[in-house]
Amino acid sequence: MSSPSYGTTNNSHPANANGNDEITPLLNSSNSGRNGTKSRSIGRHMRQNISTRHADIVLLVCYTVTGLLDSSSISIWQSFVSMQTGNTVYLGLGLANPSGGTRWIKAATSVFCFCFGSFIFARYHRAFSPRKRWVLVSSHIFQTFLIMVAALIVMYDPADGDFDKSGELRWQVLVPIALVAFQAAGQAVTSRALKFNALTSVVLTSIYCDLFSDMNLFAELTTNVERNQRATAPVALLVGAIAGGLWAKSDFGMKAALWTAAGLKACIVLAWILWKGEKEEDE
Repeated sequence: MSSPSYGTTNNSHPANANGNDEITPLLNSSNSGRNGTKSRSIGRHMRQNISTRHADIVLLVCYTVTGLLDSSSISIWQSFVSMQTGNTVYLGLGLANPSGGTRWIKAATSVFCFCFGSFIFARYHRAFSPRKRWVLVSSHIFQTFLIMVAALIVMYDPADGDFDKSGELRWQVLVPIALVAFQAAGQAVTSRALKFNALTSVVLTSIYCDLFSDMNLFAELTTNVERNQRATAPVALLVGAIAGGLWAKSDFGMKAALWTAAGLKACIVLAWILWKGEKEEDE
């Protein structure tokens, strides 16, 4: 009679395909732990407040976007989509002579949507903390999405987004104006969230005033940061305006300007994802 084999069981647990049924669960547990740690790390990264150091660079890029969109839209749609001072003047002229054209209706659409966008974006930032990385990223993703929708509408417009010289109002013009004006408010609110109140990305008149009334206008380059910001903003907008004017005169027209703006906005999204957080800066 064979003696019992104490402490062993034959074929009580079938071995796995690798014949290593004790090690595999440990390996799976290790991989799961690493994935969980990585997810927590990404979560912490996205919940950080971003550092405002050099964040004015992003707002200056927004000035380029403003110049690009406004120069092309005023050339093709005869309406601004970002700077609302001109639109308010067009609105006043239209109300004085309503039968004189339809420009004032497009101007009113742009002004209303910009104001509504400011209302929505400001409350979004306040509700979830203005400088949280995920808030800034999601806000600019939405802005990019709105520009892309406007670009797609123009692309599939039989008139290619051009303003009808007969004065007829078409939804293929009014809807893109509304979408782009709404998103323009988002970048203006961002300047408030980051405490760069002078760099709204949609206004230059006050910047010209503040720049040339600065008592330290001719100070050394490294000693007057606000002067440098105000001097760079008009240049950034001018570069965008030149690009928008060139697109408007080309065969690609408004859709090219919109896709270019969407590309720049996507770069801003990436910048916020990679931007230093406050804790990183302190370390």
